[in-house]
Amino acid sequence: MSNVDLHRGIALHRINAMILRYWYLLMSSWPRLLELVYWPALQIITWGFLQKYISSNAGFFAQAGGTLIGAVILWDILFRGQLGFSISFLEEMWARNLGNLMMSPLKPIEFLISLMIMSLIRLAIGVIPMMLLAMLLFDFNLLGFGLPLIAFFCNLIFTSWSLGIFVSGLVLRNGLGAESIVWTLMFGVMPLACVYYPVSVLPGWLQYVAWALPPTYVFEGMRALLIQQIFRADLMIEALAINIGLFAASFASFLLLLTSARQHGSLIQSGE
Repeated sequence: MSNVDLHRGIALHRINAMILRYWYLLMSSWPRLLELVYWPALQIITWGFLQKYISSNAGFFAQAGGTLIGAVILWDILFRGQLGFSISFLEEMWARNLGNLMMSPLKPIEFLISLMIMSLIRLAIGVIPMMLLAMLLFDFNLLGFGLPLIAFFCNLIFTSWSLGIFVSGLVLRNGLGAESIVWTLMFGVMPLACVYYPVSVLPGWLQYVAWALPPTYVFEGMRALLIQQIFRADLMIEALAINIGLFAASFASFLLLLTSARQHGSLIQSGE
């Protein structure tokens, strides 16, 4: 047994085996690959031309320096991060293979880590072409954000993993009848995360809800960086603190839902 096994209880070879499984599954299907690129590309083209039109007719947006395009790309990082995590999980549900995995030596934490890594891989396949299109068509370079981009990305990906873990637990416990949550939950978060507009446009009581969500801090920070050329490190620290609590809560809920699924036999009967 390796030192990693002894001291941390996590076997890297099992995580690697799961990643390879999902990688081979992804690479063996061109429709899966096409879908990863198609929707982000469609989004950036549609919203990019809208931004271009608005910029030519409104002074504020001309000064805003591509806040709409930046919001579209960051939103896609958040959405695709959660979807990439959840789709890999659903592959096991669709194949009726989850019960086999849970009866194997694979530990829940190893399973979740493999899903997180696959989330990053799927995200890269979709977002990198999206960024290139933004540069070629609209002269918007997300990498021009510099070091703040790291803070934006880390906070968004942590939120996407937290929501991915939580919804995976719900599907694990309730079966594929709860699959729609995977596709709809993030869109419920979208209006409150203030992706395309500042928090100040929300009613006062709803602003408290918005500030309870980590992505809100990221999008506010992005607008401050593009419009005022100010990096709000305080917003990123607050987002990280909320993300830590959110991640811990989602992991605990997944373990509870997994235990409940085992007790009720949901791992084997994972249909509608």
